[in-house]
Amino acid sequence: MAALVNEPMADTRDMYMAHAALRREFRLLPGLIRSVAPGDARRVEVVGAHAALLCAVLHQHHEGEDLLLWPKLMARGGAEAAAIVPTMEQQHHAIEDGYTEVIGLLDGWRSTGQGGEGLADAFERLTTALVEHMALEEKEILPLTEKHLTAKEWHQLGEHGKAATPKNVMALVFGMAMYEGDPDVVKAVLATTPLPVRLLVPAIGRRQYAAHAKRVHGTATPPRLGA
Repeated sequence: MAALVNEPMADTRDMYMAHAALRREFRLLPGLIRSVAPGDARRVEVVGAHAALLCAVLHQHHEGEDLLLWPKLMARGGAEAAAIVPTMEQQHHAIEDGYTEVIGLLDGWRSTGQGGEGLADAFERLTTALVEHMALEEKEILPLTEKHLTAKEWHQLGEHGKAATPKNVMALVFGMAMYEGDPDVVKAVLATTPLPVRLLVPAIGRRQYAAHAKRVHGTATPPRLGA
């Protein structure tokens, strides 16, 4: 069954922006871990906290799709959805296994400073699976979503992620996504928020991500690797 045709349909451009941030940060992460000098507890915690934040964002992102996207597509998308959604679900399971592995190794590294090479290797495996998944999602799922979900339903995915994100990192996470984001997409994402939010969040997010990137990457302008 198709979504109601008299409602505006989903604009999925914000997903490309989120994916760009995940690609960039996860691809840079193994090198960051390997660059930490043995015994540098302060640097372990800076990089470890960054890795934990990325893992939390990824977990919330996929949880929202599992709860709010796949069931609607399967109910409405017919043969097109049946041909691709099970693959998406299988990839989510594989990514969740990788997530579980890195979380276990990350906790040990943050506690002891030992095992960085194994952690970097695990993040490389997770990143490979994640990048493959996002590419297929962009090719197959997002066009299908624009046909079968309303804008209101799509907005619920963002609200799910927002509700699961601690308030003290919300602006940072948005700034992380904005770094490679199209300004028009940023405006569209904020269009339904109160005016003070539309005015303040982009500036605060940009500033917080620049400071965070300086601590983590050594520069406020890390390489743009979203494509």
